[in-house]
Amino acid sequence: MFAVYADSFASSADDPLTGLVLGERPDPVVPDGWTTVTVKAASLNHHDLWSLRGVGLKAEALPMILGCDAAGYDEDGNEVVVHAVISDPAWAGDETFDPRRSLLSERYQGTLADKVAVPRRNVVPKPASMSFEEAACLPTAWLTAYRMLFTQGGLKAGDTVLVQGAGGGVATALIALARAGGLRVLATSRDEAKRTKALELGAHEVFESGARLPVKVDAVMETVGRATWSHSIRSLRPGGKIVISGTTSGPDLDDAELTRIFFLQLSVIGSTMGTRDELASLVTMLDATGLRPVIDRVLPMTEARDGFAAMAGGEVFGKIVFTR
Repeated sequence: MFAVYADSFASSADDPLTGLVLGERPDPVVPDGWTTVTVKAASLNHHDLWSLRGVGLKAEALPMILGCDAAGYDEDGNEVVVHAVISDPAWAGDETFDPRRSLLSERYQGTLADKVAVPRRNVVPKPASMSFEEAACLPTAWLTAYRMLFTQGGLKAGDTVLVQGAGGGVATALIALARAGGLRVLATSRDEAKRTKALELGAHEVFESGARLPVKVDAVMETVGRATWSHSIRSLRPGGKIVISGTTSGPDLDDAELTRIFFLQLSVIGSTMGTRDELASLVTMLDATGLRPVIDRVLPMTEARDGFAAMAGGEVFGKIVFTR
């Protein structure tokens, strides 16, 4: 079958695509309790670029088909969305807390292929109202955003939230979901065009990165890390919270702002992916509201290298989707 996979790790952080291969791979092996999904659409995540750099992926696992997100047909012909978090079958409760969990494309072959094997419990029905391309955007970026806002953040209608770094897949999902959930949404970007798009997406106000805000916010959704951390902490009201799910600018802080954190009694909350039940709730929310993911571009999977290059260059607003 056709697949997009990592055959080796990048020799330089500046050129993560050196180990990317588009070609034929064996059909998936299907263990007991698993099923196959014929992929109609799959979306790209920063996780895939990190995998090409060898982050979270061991050399002995190569070659590894990349991709966490997909929508397609299960073995019975039903339209489904794939949940990417693979937990131990014996694990009970929130699978994101399973210490043995992994994502597709870490220990198990990923979704950028004609077919992917997943546990039967990892498929969620796709509503007819949603295209395969739209559904393929949900399992990582949009699920991460949903959990950040409503589970880990505990935010409710009327709260004010700051989304840092408008433009990436998680950030655009955060803006759209927060607006749909009745929150007041502020967003930042160093790029004027991305600030304009954030307003179109639902942000009430947008600002340059690092700009002083007119109000202190209830919560900050942080995916950037080093470049925005101090601004995030300084933007919070006393007792506010910062929910962090990524560090695209790097994890090493110039100043962790610890004095502000304890003096203002701020909460720093980590958030990773989401559960199968949260994915089902997210799908239901989008079906009910008509809200849809922002798609930057749709490419045939045979042109996946162009999509990877665009993400590596930061030339995206929303999700990059590959189709079969």
